[in-house]
Amino acid sequence: MTGATGATDANLRSLRDRPFELLKELERRSRGSAASGAQDAADGREWVGIAFRMGGETFLVAREETREVLGYPAAVTRIPGAKSWVKGLANVRGQLLPMIDLRQFLGSGAAAVGRNTRVLVISSREIPAGLVVDEVFGFRRFGEAEFDADAPPTVIRCDSYLAGAFRRGGEVWPVLSLKSLVESQSFLQAAS
Repeated sequence: MTGATGATDANLRSLRDRPFELLKELERRSRGSAASGAQDAADGREWVGIAFRMGGETFLVAREETREVLGYPAAVTRIPGAKSWVKGLANVRGQLLPMIDLRQFLGSGAAAVGRNTRVLVISSREIPAGLVVDEVFGFRRFGEAEFDADAPPTVIRCDSYLAGAFRRGGEVWPVLSLKSLVESQSFLQAAS
């Protein structure tokens, strides 16, 4: 899914050194998005999710399935005997949080930790975890009519965790269900 979404993100990156043009482009996009979703928002039929990138693909997770978004912690302590996709434990405001490389868990290679790397903290008391992703783009709002229950094919093998997709214009945003992810047996079997 490197089509329209990848081109759109590349367009924004190309404006990084021209802040005025970048702000104008962001304003243009937000006005277009606000106009298309205004009626759905007024009716209360708006879906809000967090957009993120894994590899060359973009995904969404439901806002209510995430507690917060963090930068990658400076100190992550490796856990002996854990699978390779468990990066370790991080102390986040006094609580230990397991760091999970989401791409590696899904079998698509390890994520390279860099400046844009973020951690999506799952909103679950029973299974606390931070999912390491390549980049987070922020909130995305969609109207009910933009949802399609059929999940599109993705390069990253995550079909069993997809809960449909939102389509707007030429863009397709697969929705990753964190609930089905953390409840899966393969996620719960973190020991080697």
